[in-house]
Amino acid sequence: MTRTAVVICPGRGTYNKPELGYLHRHHAGRMDMFRAFDALRGEAGQEAVTVLDGADRFSVARYSRGDVASPLIYSATLADAQAIADEIEVIAVTGNSMGWYSALAVGGALSPENGFCVVNTMGTLMQEHLIGGQLVYPVTAEDWRPDPARRAEVLRKVDEVDAREGTTLGLSIDLGGMLVLAGDAAGLDAFEAEMPVVLDRFPMRLANHAAFHTALQAPVAEAGRARLGPDLFTQPDRPLIDGRGAIWWPHASNIEALWDYTLGHQVTQPYDFTRAIQTAAREFAPDMFIVTGPGATLGGAVAQSLIATGWSGMSDKAEFQARQTGSPLLVSMGREDQRGLVTG
Repeated sequence: MTRTAVVICPGRGTYNKPELGYLHRHHAGRMDMFRAFDALRGEAGQEAVTVLDGADRFSVARYSRGDVASPLIYSATLADAQAIADEIEVIAVTGNSMGWYSALAVGGALSPENGFCVVNTMGTLMQEHLIGGQLVYPVTAEDWRPDPARRAEVLRKVDEVDAREGTTLGLSIDLGGMLVLAGDAAGLDAFEAEMPVVLDRFPMRLANHAAFHTALQAPVAEAGRARLGPDLFTQPDRPLIDGRGAIWWPHASNIEALWDYTLGHQVTQPYDFTRAIQTAAREFAPDMFIVTGPGATLGGAVAQSLIATGWSGMSDKAEFQARQTGSPLLVSMGREDQRGLVTG
């Protein structure tokens, strides 16, 4: 029986110590594709993806770098998408932040090699510039029920800090029950100092993350557009849902506009992952949502986004967990206990 699915591609921060060796463990039969990526890395004087994935030891300092994390995540994501069982019909693709680049390849708007070129170039540019930083702060309670008042309070604080002389702070990613904030050091420090600590770990600064999806990234966007032309892009094979919740339809997309969004708005403006997931649910009504690897940290944000819209009658974490029994609504390929549900 054919099942329909929306595929969701993860962004930065998903290739960590448990994921070391992910390509070799799960995708030994796709080494030819990875070696093609290695060749592109070699042309740029960079270490091969297969070597990075096959290393004996993991270190945050090395593997959180944009020029290391981005190509590893892309390679794992694309290979996972290719491994989805034939009886599952992928009816749309979306992603979180850097995952938009992966989604373009999964959806056919970029070839595997061109997608790798985009990801590796942008990850390298982000690392070379490393403008600003990011932190994460929750805006729902532990039961995942939406809390509009709490969200509004946090955003008011962001605006207040940003309005001060010599500080920059703004929304980077609307991530389900979390807000990812980005800014310069002064803005991030002020928010951390003045907001209450939640769950003993938030606000949480993200290592080696720049101020993604803010105007601070304008130099990176400009450099990316200079290196990556519209000729890399083509018509998608599957509908693509971007970081505004807009849909790019197969055989009906303006390629110049897709390039312009990807290396313009997507780099310098907030990324609304919550809206992307809600659009996917409302417009495509899939049987399931599949989050590709690496990692399994994005599942919570997907569930929280669905809860916020009342999808499938869910209003909190307990109802989502109950919905997951039997035939799961959400499958994370980075989880060993769920991967086999969609790989056949």
